[in-house]
Amino acid sequence: MGILEAKKLYDTGLFNQYSKIKVTPRSETIGAEIECGDFTRLDQQTIAEVKKAWLDHLVLLFRDRILDDEELMLIGRYFGELEPSPPTDVAQGAERPNLYISVISNIQVNGKSIGSLGNDEAIWHTDMSNRPVPPSASILTSHEVPAGEGGETGFINMYRALETLPAQLSSQIQGGTIYHDGGRNSAGVQRRHSVSTSHPIVRTHPETGANALYLGRRRDSRIDGLPTDESDALLDALWAHTASQPAWHHDWRVGDTLIWDNRCAIHHRNSFDESARRLMHRTQTIGTVPVLSDLVLSMPHPRSRGLSAPA
Repeated sequence: MGILEAKKLYDTGLFNQYSKIKVTPRSETIGAEIECGDFTRLDQQTIAEVKKAWLDHLVLLFRDRILDDEELMLIGRYFGELEPSPPTDVAQGAERPNLYISVISNIQVNGKSIGSLGNDEAIWHTDMSNRPVPPSASILTSHEVPAGEGGETGFINMYRALETLPAQLSSQIQGGTIYHDGGRNSAGVQRRHSVSTSHPIVRTHPETGANALYLGRRRDSRIDGLPTDESDALLDALWAHTASQPAWHHDWRVGDTLIWDNRCAIHHRNSFDESARRLMHRTQTIGTVPVLSDLVLSMPHPRSRGLSAPA
Protein backbone atom coordinates (compact mmCIF):
# COMPACT_ATOMS: atom_id res chain seq x y z
CA MET A 1 0.00 0.00 0.00
CA GLY A 2 1.38 3.41 -0.97
CA ILE A 3 1.33 6.57 1.13
CA LEU A 4 -1.62 8.08 -0.73
CA GLU A 5 -3.76 4.96 -0.26
CA ALA A 6 -2.71 4.72 3.38
CA LYS A 7 -3.68 8.34 4.03
CA LYS A 8 -7.12 7.83 2.47
CA LEU A 9 -7.67 4.76 4.63
CA TYR A 10 -6.48 6.56 7.78
CA ASP A 11 -8.68 9.58 7.05
CA THR A 12 -11.79 7.38 6.86
CA GLY A 13 -11.34 6.40 10.52
CA LEU A 14 -12.69 8.60 13.30
CA PHE A 15 -9.91 9.90 15.51
CA ASN A 16 -10.20 8.69 19.10
CA GLN A 17 -13.36 6.61 18.41
CA TYR A 18 -13.17 3.01 19.63
CA SER A 19 -15.71 0.36 20.60
CA LYS A 20 -13.54 -2.51 21.88
CA ILE A 21 -10.95 -0.68 23.99
CA LYS A 22 -10.78 2.17 26.48
CA VAL A 23 -8.26 4.86 25.51
CA THR A 24 -7.16 7.50 28.04
CA PRO A 25 -4.73 10.17 26.78
CA ARG A 26 -1.72 10.65 29.06
CA SER A 27 -0.86 14.20 27.96
CA GLU A 28 -2.15 16.93 25.69
CA THR A 29 -0.06 16.00 22.65
CA ILE A 30 1.19 12.42 22.95
CA GLY A 31 0.54 9.07 24.59
CA ALA A 32 -2.49 7.07 25.74
CA GLU A 33 -3.20 4.29 28.21
CA ILE A 34 -5.08 1.31 26.78
CA GLU A 35 -7.51 -0.90 28.72
CA CYS A 36 -8.67 -4.01 26.88
CA GLY A 37 -8.56 -6.90 29.36
CA ASP A 38 -5.81 -9.45 28.80
CA PHE A 39 -3.86 -7.78 26.01
CA THR A 40 -2.08 -11.02 25.15
CA ARG A 41 -5.44 -12.52 24.05
CA LEU A 42 -7.07 -10.06 21.67
CA ASP A 43 -9.30 -10.81 18.71
CA GLN A 44 -8.58 -9.27 15.32
CA GLN A 45 -11.07 -6.41 15.71
CA THR A 46 -9.54 -5.39 19.03
CA ILE A 47 -6.03 -5.63 17.61
CA ALA A 48 -7.12 -3.34 14.77
CA GLU A 49 -8.43 -0.79 17.29
CA VAL A 50 -5.20 -0.98 19.30
CA LYS A 51 -3.22 -0.35 16.11
CA LYS A 52 -5.49 2.58 15.25
CA ALA A 53 -4.99 4.01 18.75
CA TRP A 54 -1.23 3.75 18.23
CA LEU A 55 -1.45 5.74 15.00
CA ASP A 56 -3.72 8.26 16.76
CA HIS A 57 -1.65 8.71 19.92
CA LEU A 58 1.94 7.76 18.88
CA VAL A 59 2.71 6.02 22.20
CA LEU A 60 0.59 3.40 23.97
CA LEU A 61 0.78 2.23 27.58
CA PHE A 62 -0.47 -1.14 28.83
CA ARG A 63 -0.28 -1.78 32.60
CA ASP A 64 -0.22 -4.51 35.23
CA ARG A 65 1.04 -7.47 33.24
CA ILE A 66 4.61 -8.79 33.42
CA LEU A 67 5.27 -10.19 29.97
CA ASP A 68 7.57 -13.09 29.27
CA ASP A 69 9.53 -12.97 26.02
CA GLU A 70 7.00 -15.00 24.04
CA GLU A 71 4.20 -12.65 25.14
CA LEU A 72 6.33 -9.60 24.35
CA MET A 73 6.88 -10.88 20.81
CA LEU A 74 3.16 -11.61 20.48
CA ILE A 75 2.34 -8.01 21.45
CA GLY A 76 4.98 -6.76 19.04
CA ARG A 77 3.33 -8.58 16.16
CA TYR A 78 0.15 -6.54 16.71
CA PHE A 79 2.12 -3.64 15.22
CA GLY A 80 3.97 -5.36 12.39
CA GLU A 81 6.46 -8.04 11.50
CA LEU A 82 9.21 -8.42 14.08
CA GLU A 83 12.79 -7.79 13.07
CA PRO A 84 15.89 -9.02 14.89
CA SER A 85 16.93 -6.82 17.79
CA PRO A 86 20.29 -5.11 17.37
CA PRO A 87 23.40 -6.80 18.77
CA THR A 88 24.10 -5.54 22.28
CA ASP A 89 26.38 -2.55 22.81
CA VAL A 90 27.59 -3.98 26.12
CA ALA A 91 31.36 -4.30 26.06
CA GLN A 92 31.28 -7.25 28.45
CA GLY A 93 29.46 -9.34 25.86
CA ALA A 94 25.95 -9.82 27.23
CA GLU A 95 23.81 -11.74 24.76
CA ARG A 96 20.22 -11.39 23.54
CA PRO A 97 17.73 -13.89 25.07
CA ASN A 98 16.70 -14.69 21.48
CA LEU A 99 16.92 -13.14 18.04
CA TYR A 100 14.03 -10.72 18.63
CA ILE A 101 14.61 -9.66 22.25
CA SER A 102 17.20 -7.32 23.70
CA VAL A 103 17.79 -6.54 27.37
CA ILE A 104 17.96 -2.93 28.61
CA SER A 105 19.51 -2.97 32.08
CA ASN A 106 22.21 -1.67 34.40
CA ILE A 107 22.34 -4.95 36.37
CA GLN A 108 25.59 -6.86 36.59
CA VAL A 109 25.97 -10.55 37.40
CA ASN A 110 29.42 -11.87 38.30
CA GLY A 111 30.92 -8.59 37.12
CA LYS A 112 29.24 -8.73 33.70
CA SER A 113 26.39 -6.54 32.46
CA ILE A 114 23.26 -8.43 31.49
CA GLY A 115 21.99 -5.61 29.26
CA SER A 116 22.76 -2.30 27.57
CA LEU A 117 22.45 1.47 28.26
CA GLY A 118 23.31 1.32 31.99
CA ASN A 119 21.90 3.98 34.30
CA ASP A 120 23.02 7.24 32.66
CA GLU A 121 20.64 9.56 30.85
CA ALA A 122 19.86 8.55 27.27
CA ILE A 123 19.59 11.65 25.05
CA TRP A 124 16.54 12.48 22.95
CA HIS A 125 16.57 10.20 19.93
CA THR A 126 14.72 8.04 17.43
CA ASP A 127 15.62 4.36 17.63
CA MET A 128 18.17 3.28 15.04
CA SER A 129 17.72 6.24 12.69
CA ASN A 130 21.26 5.46 11.49
CA ARG A 131 19.91 2.43 9.62
CA PRO A 132 18.70 2.62 6.01
CA VAL A 133 15.38 1.13 7.21
CA PRO A 134 14.75 2.13 10.86
CA PRO A 135 12.18 0.17 12.91
CA SER A 136 8.57 1.37 13.02
CA ALA A 137 7.53 0.23 16.51
CA SER A 138 9.62 -0.17 19.64
CA ILE A 139 8.05 -2.28 22.38
CA LEU A 140 9.52 -2.11 25.89
CA THR A 141 8.26 -3.99 28.95
CA SER A 142 9.38 -3.60 32.56
CA HIS A 143 10.55 -6.36 34.92
CA GLU A 144 12.37 -4.25 37.53
CA VAL A 145 12.27 -0.45 37.97
CA PRO A 146 14.09 1.95 40.31
CA ALA A 147 12.16 3.00 43.40
CA GLY A 148 11.48 6.74 43.64
CA GLU A 149 12.71 9.18 41.00
CA GLY A 150 14.80 8.29 37.97
CA GLY A 151 14.52 6.11 34.89
CA GLU A 152 11.44 7.84 33.48
CA THR A 153 11.00 7.75 29.69
CA GLY A 154 10.00 10.97 27.95
CA PHE A 155 8.28 11.40 24.57
CA ILE A 156 7.77 14.33 22.15
CA ASN A 157 5.33 14.50 19.23
CA MET A 158 7.35 15.23 16.06
CA TYR A 159 4.23 15.95 14.00
CA ARG A 160 3.72 18.91 16.33
CA ALA A 161 7.41 19.85 16.26
CA LEU A 162 7.14 20.26 12.48
CA GLU A 163 3.78 22.03 12.56
CA THR A 164 5.03 24.62 15.09
CA LEU A 165 8.39 25.17 13.37
CA PRO A 166 9.05 28.88 12.77
CA ALA A 167 8.81 29.86 9.10
CA GLN A 168 12.49 30.80 8.90
CA LEU A 169 13.58 27.36 10.09
CA SER A 170 11.02 25.63 7.90
CA SER A 171 12.40 27.36 4.80
CA GLN A 172 15.95 26.29 5.68
CA ILE A 173 15.18 22.58 5.76
CA GLN A 174 13.16 22.27 2.54
CA GLY A 175 14.42 19.20 0.68
CA GLY A 176 17.24 18.67 3.18
CA THR A 177 18.66 15.44 4.55
CA ILE A 178 20.49 14.58 7.77
CA TYR A 179 23.41 12.18 7.99
CA HIS A 180 22.75 9.86 10.95
CA ASP A 181 26.02 8.55 12.33
CA GLY A 182 25.63 5.20 14.09
CA GLY A 183 28.98 5.09 15.84
CA ARG A 184 27.52 5.60 19.33
CA ASN A 185 24.26 4.65 21.03
CA SER A 186 21.85 6.99 22.85
CA ALA A 187 23.92 6.74 26.04
CA GLY A 188 27.08 7.73 24.16
CA VAL A 189 28.65 4.26 24.23
CA GLN A 190 30.74 3.31 21.20
CA ARG A 191 28.99 0.64 19.16
CA ARG A 192 30.72 -2.57 18.17
CA HIS A 193 28.38 -2.89 15.17
CA SER A 194 27.90 0.38 13.32
CA VAL A 195 26.10 1.59 10.20
CA SER A 196 25.30 5.16 9.13
CA THR A 197 23.00 6.69 6.53
CA SER A 198 21.11 9.84 5.50
CA HIS A 199 17.35 10.47 5.71
CA PRO A 200 15.02 13.40 4.88
CA ILE A 201 14.69 16.02 7.63
CA VAL A 202 10.92 15.78 7.13
CA ARG A 203 9.36 12.37 6.53
CA THR A 204 5.84 11.36 5.54
CA HIS A 205 4.28 8.76 7.78
CA PRO A 206 3.43 5.78 5.56
CA GLU A 207 0.16 5.02 7.39
CA THR A 208 -1.27 8.39 8.43
CA GLY A 209 0.06 10.46 5.53
CA ALA A 210 1.04 13.27 7.93
CA ASN A 211 4.53 14.79 7.86
CA ALA A 212 6.84 14.81 10.88
CA LEU A 213 10.23 16.28 11.72
CA TYR A 214 12.79 13.45 11.61
CA LEU A 215 15.97 14.40 13.45
CA GLY A 216 17.27 11.08 14.81
CA ARG A 217 19.67 12.33 17.49
CA ARG A 218 21.80 15.47 17.80
CA ARG A 219 25.07 13.76 18.63
CA ASP A 220 27.30 13.00 15.62
CA SER A 221 24.70 14.13 13.05
CA ARG A 222 25.08 16.68 10.28
CA ILE A 223 23.00 18.20 7.52
CA ASP A 224 24.18 17.01 4.15
CA GLY A 225 25.68 19.62 1.83
CA LEU A 226 26.23 22.34 4.46
CA PRO A 227 29.54 23.53 5.93
CA THR A 228 30.07 22.21 9.45
CA ASP A 229 29.35 25.53 11.18
CA GLU A 230 26.11 26.10 9.25
CA SER A 231 25.00 22.51 9.81
CA ASP A 232 25.67 22.76 13.54
CA ALA A 233 23.81 26.06 13.84
CA LEU A 234 20.75 24.75 11.99
CA LEU A 235 20.68 21.45 13.90
CA ASP A 236 21.05 23.28 17.21
CA ALA A 237 18.09 25.50 16.28
CA LEU A 238 15.96 22.51 15.25
CA TRP A 239 16.75 20.64 18.46
CA ALA A 240 16.15 23.71 20.62
CA HIS A 241 12.73 24.08 19.01
CA THR A 242 12.00 20.38 19.52
CA ALA A 243 13.06 20.50 23.16
CA SER A 244 10.61 23.37 23.72
CA GLN A 245 7.66 21.15 22.75
CA PRO A 246 5.36 19.60 25.38
CA ALA A 247 6.71 16.25 26.56
CA TRP A 248 5.14 13.35 28.39
CA HIS A 249 7.42 11.55 30.86
CA HIS A 250 6.27 8.10 31.86
CA ASP A 251 7.06 7.00 35.43
CA TRP A 252 7.46 3.23 35.15
CA ARG A 253 5.85 0.55 37.28
CA VAL A 254 6.66 -3.14 37.13
CA GLY A 255 4.36 -4.70 34.52
CA ASP A 256 4.18 -1.63 32.27
CA THR A 257 4.57 -2.03 28.51
CA LEU A 258 5.11 0.93 26.16
CA ILE A 259 4.84 0.87 22.37
CA TRP A 260 6.01 3.95 20.48
CA ASP A 261 6.09 4.96 16.84
CA ASN A 262 9.65 5.80 15.78
CA ARG A 263 8.37 7.49 12.62
CA CYS A 264 6.77 10.40 14.46
CA ALA A 265 8.00 10.41 18.08
CA ILE A 266 11.33 10.85 19.84
CA HIS A 267 12.16 9.70 23.34
CA HIS A 268 14.80 9.77 26.05
CA ARG A 269 15.38 8.25 29.46
CA ASN A 270 16.25 10.04 32.67
CA SER A 271 19.26 8.85 34.62
CA PHE A 272 18.83 6.95 37.89
CA ASP A 273 20.92 5.88 40.88
CA GLU A 274 23.53 3.35 39.82
CA SER A 275 22.75 1.22 42.88
CA ALA A 276 19.10 0.84 41.76
CA ARG A 277 18.11 -2.07 39.52
CA ARG A 278 16.32 -1.54 36.22
CA LEU A 279 15.47 -4.45 33.92
CA MET A 280 13.54 -4.09 30.67
CA HIS A 281 13.04 -6.37 27.69
CA ARG A 282 12.56 -4.90 24.23
CA THR A 283 11.53 -5.91 20.72
CA GLN A 284 10.86 -3.99 17.50
CA THR A 285 9.05 -4.21 14.16
CA ILE A 286 10.31 -3.80 10.61
CA GLY A 287 9.96 -0.28 9.27
CA THR A 288 10.06 1.41 5.88
CA VAL A 289 12.61 3.68 4.22
CA PRO A 290 11.96 7.28 5.40
CA VAL A 291 10.69 9.43 2.52
CA LEU A 292 9.07 12.81 2.05
CA SER A 293 6.16 12.19 -0.28
CA ASP A 294 5.09 14.73 -2.90
CA LEU A 295 1.93 12.72 -3.56
CA VAL A 296 -0.12 14.17 -0.71
CA LEU A 297 -0.74 17.55 0.84
CA SER A 298 -0.09 16.61 4.44
CA MET A 299 -2.68 17.74 6.97
CA PRO A 300 -1.82 18.22 10.64
CA HIS A 301 -2.07 15.08 12.74
CA PRO A 302 -4.86 15.34 15.37
CA ARG A 303 -2.53 14.99 18.37
CA SER A 304 -0.37 17.86 17.10
CA ARG A 305 -3.34 20.14 17.79
CA GLY A 306 -3.63 19.18 21.45
CA LEU A 307 -7.18 17.87 21.08
CA SER A 308 -7.05 15.08 23.63
CA ALA A 309 -5.83 16.46 26.92
CA PRO A 310 -6.88 14.28 29.86
CA ALA A 311 -9.38 15.66 32.33
